[in-house]
Amino acid sequence: MEVKEPAPKYFPKMSASEFLEWERKQEFKHEYVNGEVLAMSGASFNHNRIATNIIIDAGSFLKGKSCNIFGSDLRISVKLKDSYFYPDVTIICDEPEFDGEKIKDTLKNPAVIFEILSSSTEDYDIGRKQIYYMQIKSLKQYIIIDSKKINIRTITKKEEGVWKFDELSTVNANLFIEPINFHISIPDIYKGVKF
Repeated sequence: MEVKEPAPKYFPKMSASEFLEWERKQEFKHEYVNGEVLAMSGASFNHNRIATNIIIDAGSFLKGKSCNIFGSDLRISVKLKDSYFYPDVTIICDEPEFDGEKIKDTLKNPAVIFEILSSSTEDYDIGRKQIYYMQIKSLKQYIIIDSKKINIRTITKKEEGVWKFDELSTVNANLFIEPINFHISIPDIYKGVKF
């Protein structure tokens, strides 16, 4: 049985500051998109396996370097869109910048964001989230990984802010995480995943 993730559950509209104050008191995570609050729910085995594989491999590569990798509990601010998200994996390459001076729990400057697709999140991650993430000045690459089949989409910011779109769907390919100059093989990303 597939776990539905995240199950959109809508709450009353609130301002961004009201959301952050409210969210910090909640037991479960929520995303905030232009005044709308969406509840997040658990993830499938495949989803978690892929995220773990990326964190282990890229994390080992980044050991002792200036970039750091984080899991899905790190909230990201998209200031231009007054929105907050929890990417599945985030890489930060500069000194962390936080949304707010007192509580440092919402990051403003990710370099790489990974989202892992499921049936219930595909349209959301490829649609609205993609457009919003591309508004983050520090973001250099957005990587979307399918958890139901071998398919990876990369959106990489090139010179003068031009975005380049690529797709990988063969087992013998490598994903190049450009901002950290790291290649990870498709078999390593999908290691232990059951289709």
